[in-house]
Amino acid sequence: MARSKHYYIRKTHRWLGIFLGVQFLLWTAGGLYFSWSNIDEVHGDFQKRNAPLLSSNITLVSPSDILGSIRKSHRIDSVVSIQLIEILGKPFYQIRCISALQFHSMHQHDLKSMNHLANAETGAIRGPLTKDEAIAVAISRFSGAPKLKLVEYLTETNKHHEYREGILPAYAVSFEHPANTTVYVASELGTVQKFRNDKWRLFDLLWMTHTMDYESRDNFGNLLLKIFSILGVATVLSGFVLFFISSKWFR
Repeated sequence: MARSKHYYIRKTHRWLGIFLGVQFLLWTAGGLYFSWSNIDEVHGDFQKRNAPLLSSNITLVSPSDILGSIRKSHRIDSVVSIQLIEILGKPFYQIRCISALQFHSMHQHDLKSMNHLANAETGAIRGPLTKDEAIAVAISRFSGAPKLKLVEYLTETNKHHEYREGILPAYAVSFEHPANTTVYVASELGTVQKFRNDKWRLFDLLWMTHTMDYESRDNFGNLLLKIFSILGVATVLSGFVLFFISSKWFR
């Protein structure tokens, strides 16, 4: 009877080890990369140049006046934020607001996010950044003298895109650089949103295999991870049981 238990425990442990072995290797590889990586390099902080400061001598128009101008052509129900930013040496108001568009009945609303840029000195509302302006903004925020490689205009991204959940539309400005860095500039906001390089891409891949969330990357409560965690504990426990029932003193 003892030999029969030993056989089945050993067989279970072996098959669990084979089944979970690849995932254990991925967890270990991810952990090593995370612990040995400089997170500032992963985020591309070493490539970022601080945004220029605006002069204190500028004369600014009231944001209320600009909101009034926007209301002439767009409905505004809520203001999310109004921020004074610099775009290629000039001060602009970055205005983010929400419009609730009624439809079908009085109890249903469709919330629409709107972004506007307005010259902070004149109050003139301008459109989104052009391609050339987005390139200039990306270069101004990238340290060194990078050579332009590719520019893409993004209106949508999938769940696995490196700019997923980023503000759209946006320009993806890629440079010829050892890190293969891409700078993402939101055209309606006029600002750089994200830096992405090869270290971040590898980090993102290993993070996905680490969390076993192959959709959003960050859901630690997904069913697959729970199943593998339980099986991992079972594998370790079966190994302990094998050790004890195989030892001389236990027999």
